[in-house]
Amino acid sequence: MFDDPLLWARLQFALTAGTHYMFVAFTLGMAALILVSQFSAVLRGDGARMAAVRFWGGLYAVNYGMGVLSGLVMELQLALNWGGLNDVFGHVFGAPLAVETVAAFFVESTFLGLWIFGWDRMNRWAHLAVFGVVTLTAYLSAFWVLVANGFLKNPVGFEMRDGVAVLTDPVALVTNPSALLAFGHVATSALLVGGLVMAGVSAYHLRRGGDPEGMFRRGVRRGVLVASLALFPTPAVGGAQYALFGAPPTSGTTLAEAEIERIEAAGAGTAPVLAEAGNAVMVLCWTVFLLFLPVALLAWPLRGLDRWRWLQWVLPVMPVLSLLAGVGGWVYRELGRQPWAVRHHMTTAEAVTELSPGLAVTSFVLFTGASAVLAGITWWLLVRFARRGPEGGPLAPAPPPDDGVAVPVHTY
Repeated sequence: MFDDPLLWARLQFALTAGTHYMFVAFTLGMAALILVSQFSAVLRGDGARMAAVRFWGGLYAVNYGMGVLSGLVMELQLALNWGGLNDVFGHVFGAPLAVETVAAFFVESTFLGLWIFGWDRMNRWAHLAVFGVVTLTAYLSAFWVLVANGFLKNPVGFEMRDGVAVLTDPVALVTNPSALLAFGHVATSALLVGGLVMAGVSAYHLRRGGDPEGMFRRGVRRGVLVASLALFPTPAVGGAQYALFGAPPTSGTTLAEAEIERIEAAGAGTAPVLAEAGNAVMVLCWTVFLLFLPVALLAWPLRGLDRWRWLQWVLPVMPVLSLLAGVGGWVYRELGRQPWAVRHHMTTAEAVTELSPGLAVTSFVLFTGASAVLAGITWWLLVRFARRGPEGGPLAPAPPPDDGVAVPVHTY
C-alpha cells in the first residue's frame, strides 16, 4: 500500500490543496470586509476608522503573501506529479489557470502593492478604488480556478483530437454549472469565514479590555452581521451542487458504459467513506454556526457583544471551525469525483506521473513539508499581529521622530 506512487501523489495533493484553500478563504472573506470598512472611513473622513482598515489590511497582506507561496507549491506539484492529466487535458484544464495567472493574479498583486505603499501618498478615493480592484480580482482569480476544477468534475467544451483534448467551446467551459455553483458556494462561505475572523479577533480584544477608538466594537458587530448574512446562502448554493454529483457529464464520454461501471466499481475503495466524513464535518460546523450566530445577533441590541464574557470566549473559536468546514467541503467535492481525474474520461491512475516509490515519497515529504512550514509561519504571524492590535500591525503608521519637530500626518 505505502509503496504505491498514486497513493502518495493523491495524499500530497490533498494536503497542499487543503492548506492553500484556507489562505484563499481568508483572503476572499477579509477583502470584502476591508473594502466596506475603507469605504465607510473615506465617506466619513474618519482617521480612527482608517486605523482599523490598516489593522485588518495588515492581516490580509500577511495572509496574501504567504498564500501566494503556498499556491506556487501547489501548482508546481500539479505540474510535476500529474503529467498524464497535463499531457491529455492540459490545453483545456490549463486554459482557465493561465487566464487566472495573467488576467487576475498579476493585476491583484500589482494593485495590492499600490494599496500597501500608497498610504498617505494617494487621494483617499483613488486609494479606495485601488482596493476595489484588489477585491474584484481576488474573486475573479477564484472564479477561474473553479472553472478549471469544474471541468474535472463535469468536462465540457472540448473534443478529442489524436488523443489530446482541444478546447472548442470556451463559453461552455466558463458557464459550466459545476464551476458556477462551486464559485457561488466558495464566495458565500468565504464571507462567512471573513465575518467570523473579524468578529473573533475583535471579541478577543474586547475581552482583554482594549478597544482604541471603538474599532473592535464596530468590528465584532460588522463581523457577526456579515457572517449571519452568509449563513443561509452558503448551504443553499452548496446544496444545489448535490444534483450534479450523480449526473453524467453533459459532454458524454470517450469510454463505453460498461467500462465506466467497471472502473467505478474497482476504484470505489475508501473514497466514498472519506468523502462522507468531509461532508459530515462541513455540515456539523455549519450547524454550530446556525445555533450560535442567531444568539450573537440577539446579543447585539442587548449590548452583549461588548459585555458578555462567555460570548467573547466563544467567538475567537468560530474562525477555526469555519476553515475546518471549508476543508471538509473540499474533501467531499474532490473525493466524490474519484476514481476519476476527469470524470468518465481519465482515471486518477492514468493522470499521475510515472514515479518510483522512492521519488513519490520524496516528493510527498518535500511538498507537504514546504506547505506545512508556510502554514505554520502564516498562522503564527496572523495570531501575533492580531494580538498586538492596531499599533503593532504590519501596516501601522510609523511613529513620528522624537526630535521635537511636528510631522504632519494625513488622516483622511
